[in-house]
Amino acid sequence: MTQDVAFPTRKDEAWRYSDTDALAGMDLGVFDRWQDIEVPAGETLRETLVISDENADPDGVELRRLRVKIGKGARFELFGVIAGAQLGRVEVVLTLAEGAHFEMGGITVGGRSTVREFVTRVAHEEPNATSNQIVRSVHWGKGTGNFLGRIDVVRDAQKTDAAQSFKGLLLEKGASVNAVPQLEIFADDVKCEHGASVGQMDENARFYMAARGLSPEASRRLLVQAFIGDALVELDDEAEQERLLRIALDKLDKHL
Repeated sequence: MTQDVAFPTRKDEAWRYSDTDALAGMDLGVFDRWQDIEVPAGETLRETLVISDENADPDGVELRRLRVKIGKGARFELFGVIAGAQLGRVEVVLTLAEGAHFEMGGITVGGRSTVREFVTRVAHEEPNATSNQIVRSVHWGKGTGNFLGRIDVVRDAQKTDAAQSFKGLLLEKGASVNAVPQLEIFADDVKCEHGASVGQMDENARFYMAARGLSPEASRRLLVQAFIGDALVELDDEAEQERLLRIALDKLDKHL
């Protein structure tokens, strides 16, 4: 079954900024392993994914690949944190039926020479479906955070409303983040938008906090928490929201 599977190179668009060298020695069967999810019409399903030092080899590859079909009027939510592995990657291929909704919030954090990335391909195949993707990346050292998000809107998928938002925060010189939004739109009555920005820590905010007695470490932690918290706004489970934030911030604390 794996004879037709080959490891990608950086010539492949979806792997342009990835660490394909880290794939060397990986079993092809493991590489081509997908989790298939089907959300029945009218139902809601939520998945949370965590790649951290606790469940991944810090020097290895952790790859999660999902194929999702969202039925008519159904809702699928995906929230995840990638904070572990040399190469940590969550890849999602998703199709939406009429009136369906896809909500995603993703966080990548890390340093050294690690690569952490979300890669999505969302196909709006029927009318009145909506999707919203928010990814926040915080990196230092020579760490890299990536978001490659493709949205396809077929001719019959009128009234589609699709959005992507990516923001990267670089804590040190040498780190990098990359955003590659792609829109393929063949319907004419749609609303599709994407935004991407990259910046450094707000020094004015840090100065303000320092003037009120907060240590540099505490100031940075609070600013990062506010920054990555955007990705979890739509997660209405407070305990799960706090758990995901804690995983991301614990990685930051190891760097401080």
